[in-house]
Amino acid sequence: MIDTALATVLDRHRRDGTRLMQILRETQEALGWLSPDTLGDIASAIGWPRVRVESTAGFYSFFHTRPLGQYRVLFSDNITDRMLGSHELMQALCKKLWLEPGRVSEDGLVSVDTTSCTGLCDQGPAALVNYRAISQLTPERIAAMADLIRGKVPLAEWPTEWFHIEDNIRRRDALLDHGLAPGEALTAALARGPQGLLDEIKLSGLRGRGGAGFSTGLKWQSCRDAPGKEHYVVCNADEGEPGTFKDRVLLTTCADLVFEGMTLAGFAVGARKGLLYLRGEYRYLLEPLEAVLARRRQAGLLGNPIAAHGFDIEIHLGAGAYICGEESALIESLEGRPGKPRIRPPFPVTHGYLDQPTTVNNVETLASACLIARHGGAWFKAIGTEKSAGTKLLSVSGDVARPGIYEYPFGVSIAQVLADAGAAGVQAVQISGAAGNCLADDEFDRRIAYEDVPTAGSFMVFDHCRDMFEVASNFVHFFAHESCGFCTPCRVGTAVNRRLMDKLSAGHGSPYDINEMYKMHRLMQGASHCGLGNSSTTALFDMLNKFKPAFERRLHSLEYEPGFDLDSALSQARQMTGRDDAGAHLREDE
Repeated sequence: MIDTALATVLDRHRRDGTRLMQILRETQEALGWLSPDTLGDIASAIGWPRVRVESTAGFYSFFHTRPLGQYRVLFSDNITDRMLGSHELMQALCKKLWLEPGRVSEDGLVSVDTTSCTGLCDQGPAALVNYRAISQLTPERIAAMADLIRGKVPLAEWPTEWFHIEDNIRRRDALLDHGLAPGEALTAALARGPQGLLDEIKLSGLRGRGGAGFSTGLKWQSCRDAPGKEHYVVCNADEGEPGTFKDRVLLTTCADLVFEGMTLAGFAVGARKGLLYLRGEYRYLLEPLEAVLARRRQAGLLGNPIAAHGFDIEIHLGAGAYICGEESALIESLEGRPGKPRIRPPFPVTHGYLDQPTTVNNVETLASACLIARHGGAWFKAIGTEKSAGTKLLSVSGDVARPGIYEYPFGVSIAQVLADAGAAGVQAVQISGAAGNCLADDEFDRRIAYEDVPTAGSFMVFDHCRDMFEVASNFVHFFAHESCGFCTPCRVGTAVNRRLMDKLSAGHGSPYDINEMYKMHRLMQGASHCGLGNSSTTALFDMLNKFKPAFERRLHSLEYEPGFDLDSALSQARQMTGRDDAGAHLREDE
C-alpha cells in the first residue's frame, strides 16, 4: 500500500512521469529518503520501469537512496568558500559532532559532507542544511549549529538570521535600474505583434547571457518557424558555474521581469507553456517565486489569452547536477530523466522539451528582453560595444573588499571592475567560472565583451597571497565530480587530471605529469560530447601556462639531465626493443 504522504505527492503531480524530479524531491522532503520500496511505488504509479526511476534518483547529488540523517549538512567546496575557511569550519562541526566527513553518525541523526558551489560566493562560507541555504558561517555559528543538531531542534526553529541571503548589488545600470512596472513590457510587445517583437529583438543584437552568446533573435525565430504541435519556453536558472550568483539576485529582486521575459518569448515563438528550471541550491526561492507567479496570474499577466494563446509558467527544481546547465541535459531533467546531454543535431529549437520546438534562455537574457520590448532594439543596441550590445551582470567574489553584483555596459575593463570592487595586489582573475579563462595581471586592460573576454558572469579574484595550484586543484576536482560520465574523453579525462593533481599535491609528481595534463587538454577539447568536457581544462591550461611555478614547486626532485625529454626517451626505448613497456623504469611514477 502506498504511503499517504507519497500518494499526496503523486496526485499533486498527476502521476506524470515527466514530473519525476518533483515527485522525488517532494517525496524525499516528506519521508526523509528514497527507499527501494518508495522508488518501486513511484515507478508503479507513473507507469515507468523501476530501473528508469532508480536511474534518475541515483544520478542527482541531492537525492539519496539511503538514510543520511535527520540533518544533512553540506558545506560549499567552491574555491572562494575554501578561501574563507569553509573546510576548517566543516572539520570543526564534525569534531563537535564526533563524526567523520562523508559519514552518517552512528545514531543516524546527522551527516556532514561537501557540495559544489552554492551560489553564495559573495557571502560565504556557506552551507546547505537539509538543502536550505545558510550564509556567512562563523566558528560561533558552527558551535551553535552543533548544539541545535544534538538537541534535535527542528530547522524551522533555528535562528532566522542564519537563513537571510543578501543581494549585495554594488552597481546598477540599465537592467537592475529598469524601472518597469509589471506588464509594461508585455503591453508594448502586444502592440508590436509577435513578428514585430522578434524584429526588435534581432535589431537589438541581444545575445545569450548564459555564456554561449548565441543570437536570441535567431533562436526565437528558429523556434517560431519550427513545426510542432506545441512550442515551449524554458528559462535556464541552473547557474551552477562556480563563482556565479547573478541569476540568484535577478530572481530575488526582479522576478517579475524574468517571468515577463518568459511571457514575451512565449508570445514571440507561439508557446502556451513556460518552464523555469531552478537549481536545487536555490530551494529557498521556490515559495517566493511561486507567490510572484500567483500574483501575476491574478493580475491577468499569466494564463490570459495572448495572441489566441494562454501562456503560463511552471517551476521545476533541480537536484544538484552542474551538467543540467547544458540546455539539452536540462531538458532531459525536465522530462524526468538523468541530466545527460543529447546528441545534437537536432537542436532544442526544433526538437526540445517533449520533442517539440523549444527555446532555452538564461535568466539574464529573458530579463533583458523586457528592456527591448519596452524601449526598442535601437535603444538597446546603443548600449555597450558594436559587437556586444547591452549590459552585463558580473558576480564578483574572492579577494575584494566589496563582493557582490556589478552591472556594466559591455566594454568595461577588468581593471575598472577590480577598482570598483576594492581589489588590491591581484595576481589573477578567473572569468566565467571554473570553465572559463584565467587572466594574469598583465591582461587587466582587456574588456568584458564577446569580442574580447566573454563571460557567463563569474568574476573570481585572487591576490598574490593565493596559491594558484590550489585554485586549479579545486577546479579539477569539481569537474571530476560533475562529469555526467556520458562520454569517455570527459569521464576518463577529468578523472586522470584529478589523479595527476593529487599526485603533484602529495609531492610525488614529475614533469611527465604536467605534460600529461597538457595532453588531456588537447584531447578533451576536441573529443568531448558537450561543453563540460570541452571547457573543463580551460582554466587548468591557462594556469599551467601563466602560473607554472606554482605547479613546478610540487615536483619531486629528479636526476634527469638538463634537456632530458622523457617522451622521446620512451619512444626510442620502444623502437629499440619492440616492447610497449620498454623504458617504463624512466617514469618516476611507475
